[in-house]
Amino acid sequence: MLSPEEFEEAYDADELREELPASPVASLRDLQYLYGTLYTLATAGGGEYASYLTPDAAGDLVDTADSLVVVRVDLSGDDPRLADDETGPVEVTRYSDDLVEKVAHCKYPAARGIDHSVTHQAGRNSDPEKLARYANERLTKWATDDVVQETAEEHENGWVVDALAALGESEDALDEIEDGVERELGGESATALLTVRVKTDPAGDYRWPGEVDVFQAAMRARKLSKLVTKNKADDSSGDAVDLVTGQSARTVGTAEDPQNYFLGKQLEKFPGLDIEEAWRTHPISEDAAVTVMNAGAFVEACAYRTFGAKVYALPYFFGTVNPERAQSLYRILYAAATADDESRITAIERAYQYREECSFDENRLRFYVSAVLPHQTSRYDVVGETLNARLLYPAVVANAHSRILETAAFRDGDDATAALPTANWTLLSGDGATELLGPVTSGWYFAETFPRGDDDTDASADDPRIEALVDVLSGTSIPVSFLLDAYVDRIEADASDDDVEGFPVFRVASQYAQLCALADAGDGFLTGEGAKRPITEPPTYETRTMGSRDEITIPDGGFAGEQKLADFIDDTPALANDQRCGVFLLGALVGAVGNYQEWHEDRSTTLVDQFPVKSITANRVKKVTQDAIEKTLTYTRQEKKRGGQTYPGTKFDHIVDRLRERVINPDPDEWDLEKNDLRFYYALGVTYGMNDRSLYESDDTDDANADPEEN
Repeated sequence: MLSPEEFEEAYDADELREELPASPVASLRDLQYLYGTLYTLATAGGGEYASYLTPDAAGDLVDTADSLVVVRVDLSGDDPRLADDETGPVEVTRYSDDLVEKVAHCKYPAARGIDHSVTHQAGRNSDPEKLARYANERLTKWATDDVVQETAEEHENGWVVDALAALGESEDALDEIEDGVERELGGESATALLTVRVKTDPAGDYRWPGEVDVFQAAMRARKLSKLVTKNKADDSSGDAVDLVTGQSARTVGTAEDPQNYFLGKQLEKFPGLDIEEAWRTHPISEDAAVTVMNAGAFVEACAYRTFGAKVYALPYFFGTVNPERAQSLYRILYAAATADDESRITAIERAYQYREECSFDENRLRFYVSAVLPHQTSRYDVVGETLNARLLYPAVVANAHSRILETAAFRDGDDATAALPTANWTLLSGDGATELLGPVTSGWYFAETFPRGDDDTDASADDPRIEALVDVLSGTSIPVSFLLDAYVDRIEADASDDDVEGFPVFRVASQYAQLCALADAGDGFLTGEGAKRPITEPPTYETRTMGSRDEITIPDGGFAGEQKLADFIDDTPALANDQRCGVFLLGALVGAVGNYQEWHEDRSTTLVDQFPVKSITANRVKKVTQDAIEKTLTYTRQEKKRGGQTYPGTKFDHIVDRLRERVINPDPDEWDLEKNDLRFYYALGVTYGMNDRSLYESDDTDDANADPEEN
C-alpha cells in the first residue's frame, strides 16, 4: 500500500479527481465506495481491472524465497506446449514488488475453491506434491471453469484460454509440470503463488497474466459471478439504477459487504428479503459492488471493540470529496491501517492527532458511527448508527470534563476539601482533555458511570452505554432522566457488589463530573423538561489553579465548611430546586454523620449503611431527616460531656439548618421529584458529606466547627 507521500506523488489533483465519486457521501454505501476507491488506487492502481485485484492478499510473500511458481506455456506454434527453452516449463522465483501488478492476483476470500485469477495462492508450507497439483490446476481447473470458458467464447483472444485447457488434457504435459515443480523446489515445501506465463508470438516474450487481457476479463467474470449467486441465489441480478453512481447498470443483489450489513441474513436491513430479488431492494452495479468490497481493509482499521460490541467510526469529509480532502482522508486511513495492533487508538483519536498536520476543516470532518453486536458468523445486530458524528463532539465533552475537574467542585480550597472527592480515577484525576478523548470515544467514559449490563461485560441490544456513546459521537441530545436512571442503577449495583467496599464516593463523583461536563459541553448535549431543566445548565464553580493533592486523606468527617456549602449550592443550578436541594442536604448530613460514626465512634454500621440510596423515597425523607438530626444532637451532647466542646448550635449545624428549611415547605410527602432524580442527588449529598472536612485538622476535627467566641 502506498504511503501518503507516495500516494500524493502517484496521483496529482487532476488524476485523483477523475477517480473520485462525483457526488457527496450520503450513505454508508457511498462511504464504502470512497474507501474502496482510495484503497484500490493505493494498492492496485487504476485501470479497468484494478478494483478486482487483491494485491495485498499475498503481501507477506513479497521478496521471500521460492514464493512464486510459474508454469510457462508456449502458444506461438500450431499446438500448445510447455516451454522448452533454457528456463524450462516451470520456474520458481521470488514474488517481488515489480511482479505484483504483473501476476494480477485476485483471491477468492472463502477458504474453498480456487482463486478468481489464474494466479492461485497456496496454503502455508505446502508440500511439493500439493504445489504441483495446484500448478496443473491452472490448466485443468481454472481454464476449464464454466465462467472462464464463457468469457473465452466472447473474447477475441479466448483461444489462449482454450489452448491452456487443451494442454491440460495432456497427461505428459501434466507429468512434466509436476516433475518440474518438484525439481525446482528440491523436494522442499513452500508458501507460494502459482501462475502461468504464455508466449503467443514466436518473436515475443512470455507474458504475465496482468499482460493478457483475456485472463483479466475471465478473472473479472469469475469474481462477478459470486455477486449474484451468494446465499444459494440462482441469479440475483437485473438492470436498475446504481445506488452509488446513480447510473443505469446491471446491478447485483448478493454482493459481499465489508461490515456484513447488506446480506441476505441481515433481516434488520432487509426484512422479508427475497434473495432472488435482492438487486431490486438494494441495487448496486457490478463495478461499484467490487469497489465497495475493497473497502474492507480501511473499514476494519477504523473499528474497535467496546462492551463486546464492535464500533465502526469511519471518517469522511462532508460534501463532495475534492483531491485535497481525499489526500487528507487517505492519510488518516493509512495511519489506521498500518497502526500497531497494540495502539488501541480509535479512528477519532487518530483524526484528532492529525487535525493540525493535515490542516483540514474540523467542521467538515464527519464520522459514520455504528455499533453492532455480532452473534453469529456474518450476522450482526445494529444497535446504534449515525452518519453525522463529528470530531468536535467528543473533543468538546473531553474539554468540558477537564475543565470541571479544575473547579472548586473537585479541587481543594485553602483550608477545606473540595466539594467532592478526587482520586486516581481517569474521570477524576484531571489528566487533561487529550487523555480524556480516548475514554470518551471508546465508550469507556460511560462504562465507568453506567450499569455494566446483564452479563457484566458484553452489551445488549438496548444497552444504555452504547446509546450514550453513539449520542456523544453524533452530538445527539441525551435526556437528563436517561443519565440519572443509569447513574442510580450503577450506584445501587455497587452497593450490592462484594468487590465494592463502602459507599461508592468516587463513582458518584465521576458521574457528577460527567453530568457537569455534558451540561457545559454546549447547547443541546443535555435535555430536560420541567424540574429537570436546571440540571442541563452548567454550574458556575470557581476555577482553582492549584493542583490536587497526590493522595486523598481518608474522609474523617467533622469540619463543616459553611461558605463551601453555600457556594456549592449557589453555583449549582440544579440545586435551585428546593426538593432536590433538600434531598442533597439530607444526603450531606447522612454522609457527614456516617463518617463521624465510623472514624470517631468506631462503628461498623453507620447512617450511610442504614439509609442506602435504594431506600430513599419522598415518603421516607422526613424519617431519615429526623434520625440524622437526632444523631447530631446525641453526638453534640456526648462531645460536650467528653471534651468540654461548646457549639453555637449542634454538630453539622450548617447542614442541619438548611435541611430544616427545605423539608418543611412543602412537606416531603407532597414532593413530586422523580425517584431517580431524588436518589441521585441524595447520593451526591452523601458523597459531599463524606468528603467535607478541614485540610488542617487531625484528631480534633471539630475545632473549626466551634463557636469562635468560645475560643
